[in-house]
Amino acid sequence: MRYPILFSLALALLLAGCGGGGGGSSGGGGSSGDGNGGDPSPATPATPVENRLEVVVDGGPAGTATVNVPYVSVTICVPGTSSCKTIDHIILDTGSSGLRIMSSALASLPALPPVSSGDGRTLGECVQFVSGYTWGRIRSADVQLAGHTLNTLAIQVIGDTSAGNVPASCANTGASLNTVRSLGGNGILGVDASAQDCGSACASAAISGAYYACSEAGCQPVSVGLDRQVHNPVALLDSDNNGVVVDLPAISWSGASSVHGWLFLGIGTQDNNGPENVMVIDLKTNGTFTTRFNDKDYQGIIDSGSNGIFFNVNDGILPRCDGSSFYCPSSVQQLSATNTGTNGVSSTVDFRVANARELFERVGNVAFDNLAGTITVGYFDWGLPFFFGRKVFTAIEGRDTPVGKGPFVAYQE
Repeated sequence: MRYPILFSLALALLLAGCGGGGGGSSGGGGSSGDGNGGDPSPATPATPVENRLEVVVDGGPAGTATVNVPYVSVTICVPGTSSCKTIDHIILDTGSSGLRIMSSALASLPALPPVSSGDGRTLGECVQFVSGYTWGRIRSADVQLAGHTLNTLAIQVIGDTSAGNVPASCANTGASLNTVRSLGGNGILGVDASAQDCGSACASAAISGAYYACSEAGCQPVSVGLDRQVHNPVALLDSDNNGVVVDLPAISWSGASSVHGWLFLGIGTQDNNGPENVMVIDLKTNGTFTTRFNDKDYQGIIDSGSNGIFFNVNDGILPRCDGSSFYCPSSVQQLSATNTGTNGVSSTVDFRVANARELFERVGNVAFDNLAGTITVGYFDWGLPFFFGRKVFTAIEGRDTPVGKGPFVAYQE
């Protein structure tokens, strides 16, 4: 039996270290010679375009056997051409920023043009997660999201080592996630509250474990301007560009063999993405809010890329499964925690924790709303179980919505 992994939290830590997105208005959707992008001028089209992507929670791509991982499909094209491919099983991640595609998923396409470091060297990127790291070259692509198209978007091509060998300062966080099997998907669509994946900090300084300029002599950390960074694609759309809504149905306590829902682009921009009757939790500069659980405060995040609710509690209350970070209580536990934003809004959330081993033994089921486990840092990670049965909104920093300016998360209680 393969126990699933936690994806996104370390990226949230990277964003905190980088200082967040850096303003929310800089772009990468323009046109330039090496796919470096430019600053878009958002405009609302006369006729609203299709703004939803289907989300599916299933067993993942062949050979992965994932649990509680949401996927979308994205169309990638060689810039300026009709050479395109729709890639399925892209992990939907509200805990990171940017589009990252596995190199093997692009094998049938002509090579995407590379993005340079600005001084003629090859530009590579490292993304460090709790469970490991991704490494790959930055390239540009035309990207289709529902009815929207982004031209020459900078993306990370995971496993594309033409940039150079993995730097030691990248690989020091654990296992490589540079294959479909190890990552659990054909890529990641990061749609958190940041406009870029590192922002002003990476633009002003070379940060180890982020962007690297590579040559025959090796790869060194390098500062990268906002126009060359990997962007949150939603922030660059001509419309529907102030955030996203994830809408997944409720499921049985015993789990489901598959779940189908929607990712809506935009918040309050069309009839299908309005934020009615939601609790708005404004975020700190590092993208977190306060979660109080068991009389202790944690840094809270709402993260669809994490396949459980992850927090620490005394093992006597919630014992761990043997050889795993997941909890295995003898009976289902009814718990609650309170989320508070920088705006002072508080919301108490009730949740359940079941025995993970018993859940995984339910043959054919891959979606659970009561899967939880431990985490080694001071975070409370509301992963995918939080999303079942409610609409969850993530507003991009600096963008206006009908219920306030981002960054915030919001949800129906």
